[in-house]
Amino acid sequence: MPTFVHGVGTTMFGKQPERSTAELVWSAVGEALRDAEVEKVDAVFLGTCFGEPGIAQRALHRMGITDLPISIFENACASSTQAFHEAAAAVDLGRYDTVLVVGVEHLTSRFTGAIPVEQRDHEGRTGLALPALYAMSATRYQELYGLTAEQLAMVSVKNHEHGLLNPRAQHGAKVSLDEVLSSRLIADPMTLLQCCAIADGAGAAVVSRTRRTSRDVTVAGSAMRTGGLWDHRSPHVWGFDLAARTAQDAYVAAGRGIEEVDVLEVHDAFTIGEIVTTEALGMCPVGEGGRLVESGHTRLGGRQPVNPSGGLLSRGHPLGATGAAQVAEIVTQLRGEAGPRQVDGARTGLVETMGGGAGGVDGNACVVTVFSA
Repeated sequence: MPTFVHGVGTTMFGKQPERSTAELVWSAVGEALRDAEVEKVDAVFLGTCFGEPGIAQRALHRMGITDLPISIFENACASSTQAFHEAAAAVDLGRYDTVLVVGVEHLTSRFTGAIPVEQRDHEGRTGLALPALYAMSATRYQELYGLTAEQLAMVSVKNHEHGLLNPRAQHGAKVSLDEVLSSRLIADPMTLLQCCAIADGAGAAVVSRTRRTSRDVTVAGSAMRTGGLWDHRSPHVWGFDLAARTAQDAYVAAGRGIEEVDVLEVHDAFTIGEIVTTEALGMCPVGEGGRLVESGHTRLGGRQPVNPSGGLLSRGHPLGATGAAQVAEIVTQLRGEAGPRQVDGARTGLVETMGGGAGGVDGNACVVTVFSA
């Protein structure tokens, strides 16, 4: 049985210390419910990574959303994408008719700088935060496939150009190739403008069993996996194997492949992440991701635009809210309502979110979902 998205909503993204977590939830959920034209849901699935205990109930009871099942999901950056995946499955199985999905994160109330490493992981104890892990992946990739520093930086240039067209993006500024390459070095070869910044924000979606209007978007297929044991000896760089396996599951569930996808939102927390992901999704052969972005294929106006919202690099990355924000962007694109960043003729879209950070495995979780108009 197909599942449909009736409505979506998001907040502004960026550092918003003046707003509480609950206020972020109210804004995104209110917009999604109005967009869906529904007043009542049967359950709530909420994703957050660093949210306080009872975050969903604390916020939602003020909106009159009580006395129903509320489930909380934490899977690093894929938290709200997992919430969406599980909501769609629950609706498909007939457990509920209508489910509200929420993603929220208020990182400025948790951290003032980079997210600290987890000392209980062996990688954390050695200081290997995610910027360092991604940087090592980039260095290995460059050694294996000849990726240039310029190709790596082009991901940031592209996504910041896209973000200029998104009024809710955290970083609404155009950056040049030279600016990206000369920005402060974070973990060689990752410079500041090749790393996403912490942000606050929320996103929401309303999922149901029945199509009601022509604006409803179909969840064609969705898949989720947790990474396998990782000892850094895979022939591929970190994250590739998990994303590739999850994507194949999603393609089978949707009954369509990457060649049919018109627009994508993928996890570009670091520039190398987008390059590896486009390969894992099958958009190009392994080793060709740098040339893919250089060719303009993934730019607005190209054959398969990637991250028209600006992605994590420009829109922002409030961890638990990112997946819901990606879903909102793809739904908006497939409705033809994305304004100046609209992908012409978009009929099929894809969301990929990678959650990482647990030492010993190739990612905490990856979710890939295919949508159709």
